[in-house]
Amino acid sequence: MPIIASAKKKMRKDKKRTAKNLKYISNYKETLKMLKKGGKSVGDLISKYYSQVDKAVKENIIHKNKGKRLKSKVGKFVTKK
Repeated sequence: MPIIASAKKKMRKDKKRTAKNLKYISNYKETLKMLKKGGKSVGDLISKYYSQVDKAVKENIIHKNKGKRLKSKVGKFVTKK
């Protein structure tokens, strides 16, 4: 546990930021799972997935190249099916 006040504050901020980041990541991962299962219409799920990945990139949760790679991978997966 940190002793210095600034370190305590940083720990509190990190905890909040981690929770926010996990929310973005878990959103697009859940959509990806639904896509792989073949739940509802694929077109809606793809657009939802792309949107969630773009939001994560915009918030600097993931790098822009990783976002492009994820979207490309899903596009290839859907066209293969």
